[in-house]
Amino acid sequence: MDFAELMGRHAEWMVAKGPSSDIVVTSRVRLARNLTGHPFPGWAARSANAESLEKLLPAVEALPGLSPGLSCELAGLGRLEKRVLVERHLISREHASRSVGSAVVINASQSLSVMVNEEDHLRLQAMLPGLDLEGALQRVLHLDEALERTLQFAYDPELGYLTACPSNLGTGLRASAMLHLPGLMLTEDMEKVVQAMNQLGVAVRGLYGEGSDALGNLFQVSNQRTLGKAEKDTVQTLDRLVREIIGLELLARLRLLEEKRAGLCNQIGRAYGILRFAHRISSTETLGGLSHLRLASDLGFFGLDESALVDALMMEIQPAHVQWTLGEKLPEERRDEARAEILRGRLKSLPAPDMGKVELQKIHSAVSQHLPE
Repeated sequence: MDFAELMGRHAEWMVAKGPSSDIVVTSRVRLARNLTGHPFPGWAARSANAESLEKLLPAVEALPGLSPGLSCELAGLGRLEKRVLVERHLISREHASRSVGSAVVINASQSLSVMVNEEDHLRLQAMLPGLDLEGALQRVLHLDEALERTLQFAYDPELGYLTACPSNLGTGLRASAMLHLPGLMLTEDMEKVVQAMNQLGVAVRGLYGEGSDALGNLFQVSNQRTLGKAEKDTVQTLDRLVREIIGLELLARLRLLEEKRAGLCNQIGRAYGILRFAHRISSTETLGGLSHLRLASDLGFFGLDESALVDALMMEIQPAHVQWTLGEKLPEERRDEARAEILRGRLKSLPAPDMGKVELQKIHSAVSQHLPE
């Protein structure tokens, strides 16, 4: 499978449903691993990275679940192609800056990917739709176990797996959930949630992780501690805290409907009109508008579930995806025009939201199920 064929498909998480998909877009688990006796990629000479790549890539390509898929060295990809992979969360921004001596392997559904010679020799990743951290953990551990039959990883009996960044030392595990939290943003309660999560050892970051903005009201919630805690315990703790955030988000949505409904409906209606009929629109404004349409779908304002369409569009309108679709690099103004054209085409059959269709009792019930006693 080549790059164009893989990118021509929607990732599984963009179109499939999972537990609590109305709020949790994806669950992701990454494992960092390094070869024993080899310098970490960031400190190694180009020749050393080329040597480790020659050893690692065949082992990764042979992993169960990664075929059919894409295997390519980053030196063979252009800047735009790398950016598309970043936008799909298949490689990191740091990995995209690398070239000779680095590679990526991705399965056809884009639920599994392996970065070779990023910050660590290997970053194994599983990404699933909805709240399914346990499922993502099992998939990535399956890859890890298969690799350990043929490769020897750097490991210390007291410290655990050795990693380039001390924050990953121990299990090398980073679990995260991407949450859509427009209710908490609109009620201005998000800052309190972030502070509470930080005190509990959980990081809350923007769409592309550390240092990025929460575009489209999307936040990554992840563990900060890997040393001295088993993988399963880490995932279970994060799962519990994510469920608490889900409850708080549902409560915020309920407050908006009961206390600020006119303002909420106004924002959803404006977003619908702009996205349906604009002829020039930025990615930031588009993500904000799509966030309102996703919220409207979750509240039942549309006759059919439109969240899958919105999730797909949140990726299709990203700068690199727009340019990849058109097959050329575009200046910002032309990108904004092309983005608007994509939106008009994809949303032309989307009916206007019916603001009177919400079932408050259903939301009350969902809130009671998620909030802690």
